[in-house]
Amino acid sequence: MSFTPALFVGHGTPMNAVETNRYTTAWSEVAVSFPKPRAIVAISAHWYVNQTAVTSMARPRVIHDFLGFPQELFAFDYPVVGSPDLARRVADLVQPDVVALDDESWGIDHGTWSVLAHMYPQADVPVVQLAIDATRPLDYHLEIGAKLAPLMSEDVLILASGNVVHNLRQIAWDGEHRGYDWAQRFDDDAHYLMTNNPAHLGELRASDDYDLAVPTADHFLPLAYIAGIAAVANATVSTFARGCTMGSLSMTSYHVGNAGLEASFNLPREVRPGV
Repeated sequence: MSFTPALFVGHGTPMNAVETNRYTTAWSEVAVSFPKPRAIVAISAHWYVNQTAVTSMARPRVIHDFLGFPQELFAFDYPVVGSPDLARRVADLVQPDVVALDDESWGIDHGTWSVLAHMYPQADVPVVQLAIDATRPLDYHLEIGAKLAPLMSEDVLILASGNVVHNLRQIAWDGEHRGYDWAQRFDDDAHYLMTNNPAHLGELRASDDYDLAVPTADHFLPLAYIAGIAAVANATVSTFARGCTMGSLSMTSYHVGNAGLEASFNLPREVRPGV
């Protein structure tokens, strides 16, 4: 049996949609490292609402959810189709948790299309996007990720998009290729947990650097879905891009491979908050 990997991408600035750099090159390269999936479930930091929902329309709109960027970015289109059938499959997998089917209010935002523009520039892979429920604790997101793991054996790519470190108030506009010491430390701590014990991702909340690295949870929580998948699948986790930029953004990106994916799908109900 073949398995499609699950990915977490540090997406950074929306300008990455129209620029080429070492991170966007890594996104392009990882996409050709495995067969093209039949569909994608995207989990973006930018659909952060008070419920769990999944887009279920046949033609999701492209959402330009930002201000102050060049016109070429507002004109950027990614005319991908949706998959109502996959949306229903997602809702079935997470039961008894409830996932609302959204057939009109959202679409795909830049957390999704800025990455897919490099991975699948022809927009030829159907996409559904899963909302992140802002009212739920980290353990909930780990468990939802674990419940989605069977999609990896159904030729579906699970793509989470956020940033391990994301503090816009601390941006260093002259620090394109470096991170603050606290940002790098937190990124390294996250890397250790993701590659050694992803079920315990919640231990990062005890880090002295957590409040600076994660001033709001929206960009961090997509990582929890991939950690949940890695834990339940007992899978190999590696990075395909790594580093910080502009002082307070981590661009580190993770690949969950197929080792152990035929084993039992059992994720611990409790994630230790820290040691």
